[in-house]
Amino acid sequence: MVKAVVFDLDDTLISERRYIESGFRHISKILSARYRLNEQEISQLLIELFESSPKNVFNRVLEQNGIPYTPKEIADLIESYREHTPDICFYDDVLLCLRQLKQSNVKLGIITDGYANAQYQKLLAINAFDCFDEIIITDQLGREYWKPHPRAFEMMKERMNLSYSEMVYVGDNVSKDFVSPNKLGMMSIHMRREKGIYSTTTLQYDAEYYAKYSINSMNELLIILTELAQ
Repeated sequence: MVKAVVFDLDDTLISERRYIESGFRHISKILSARYRLNEQEISQLLIELFESSPKNVFNRVLEQNGIPYTPKEIADLIESYREHTPDICFYDDVLLCLRQLKQSNVKLGIITDGYANAQYQKLLAINAFDCFDEIIITDQLGREYWKPHPRAFEMMKERMNLSYSEMVYVGDNVSKDFVSPNKLGMMSIHMRREKGIYSTTTLQYDAEYYAKYSINSMNELLIILTELAQ
């Protein structure tokens, strides 16, 4: 019987794309004020540069505007991006799903990778600390404990005082989200959000990296959990 559902954060509960666009709007305000640039044009250029390649976006936007910069200035922009208060929210199907799980006395958790300050701001923005029983930001344990390292899953099991067979993990990234839950004996479910960062990946992995189930919405998650309970 499933007694806990643990979720990834980005592109599972919230849109990573919306977060990125929020961060770019924040940076465009800084750059427009500092260099007298058009805020909307800079925001759009950041998006276009990111879509062509996510690497060194802030360097490239300054270069395209003929603005010299130092490594410290880039580092400061990156820090501002990660620490900004993001304009994000849960996907439309999340809160109803969480309420139904809570009504069934199912414990709720989050295990999320990413830089700790950025992930913490995301969690604050969606009031996640009021919705979930346990939240683990793997970066707070150390970069070496980012998924697919099993430590966060082991900690979640200890905190919830459950067996792995009573737990489900829902994530979106085949390269790291499911291999540890599979090895530990958790049920794994792959969330495929439309326009998710990893929704169209064509890379191939060993069988142990793939989730047992694949879904496109939280309603499908509830259907699977109902079937497992029968």
